[in-house]
Amino acid sequence: MSLRLSQPVTTFRSREVLNLPIHGAKKPFCRFKASWQEVAGVLIFSAIPFTAVKAIANSSIGASLQRRMLEKKQIYKENSAKLKALSDQAKMESDWYGENRPRWLGPLAFNYPSYLNGELPGDYGFDIAGLSQDPEKLQGYFNFEVVHARWAMLAALGALVPEILDLSGAFHFAEPVWWRVGYSKLKGDTLDYLGIPGLHIAGSQGVIIIAICQAILMLGPEYARYCGIEALEPLGIYLPGDINYPGGILFDPLNLSKDSGAYEELKVKEMKNGRLAMVAWLGFYAQAALTGKGPVQNFLDHIADPYHNNLLSNIQESGLFPR
Repeated sequence: MSLRLSQPVTTFRSREVLNLPIHGAKKPFCRFKASWQEVAGVLIFSAIPFTAVKAIANSSIGASLQRRMLEKKQIYKENSAKLKALSDQAKMESDWYGENRPRWLGPLAFNYPSYLNGELPGDYGFDIAGLSQDPEKLQGYFNFEVVHARWAMLAALGALVPEILDLSGAFHFAEPVWWRVGYSKLKGDTLDYLGIPGLHIAGSQGVIIIAICQAILMLGPEYARYCGIEALEPLGIYLPGDINYPGGILFDPLNLSKDSGAYEELKVKEMKNGRLAMVAWLGFYAQAALTGKGPVQNFLDHIADPYHNNLLSNIQESGLFPR
């Protein structure tokens, strides 16, 4: 994503002041620059995926797809049961599940909670607050963690890649730093996607309209997640897995689940990297607040001069604490 700015945005620390427009007048936040026709067009465009799926499901094409799926559903279920049995066997043989799995304190003796039995991927016996004693709550927390871990990994990729491409000279963005894009949107600036002038899509709308569009776009996926793996059966698509790992051609196109042992280990790796990404975002927020720079530039500054560019020096220079 690229951004065209009518006013320069300066790098700032918490004690510094952002540049204001001419005559010192503060630019209003959430300013709407689009006509009602543009707003209506964006809202309709956002609703197309969900409405298209519903239309296909209720059409003769959808009925034909459902019939074909129902004819083979029993075979699909039998194959799914076999994969589940292989998965359970792989967990029993894996070093990442069960009683002999690694724990968060390593070799240190500790009274780990008995309700964390190593059945879920990434279970290191950590629940010092006792939040997961109820099995239903435990499963719910795990579902939420999987979703947030995946979003964090995708978001981290979106924050790092534009800045890397811009700093390396591979692709120029008018504004590659992740937080400045959002800040500029709050000021009412217009977004040019991929640096292509005039390619705005939802870029000329205010933050409220963009939030509404995102809610509409997410309506379909969230509804499908709420309904479970049966949500796509009206389209003739059978998913052999569960809510977190649906499988099938849509969610496992590389057929990674064919090797049950490797697949169960990949689930653990996903949780590890997802948790790392969530913690990384805390670092992104702190870096943006203290230095006003992107994470890649902060890393390059630290490598160039570790003594003067580190967490402690940034906190000291920010003025958060008196010297």
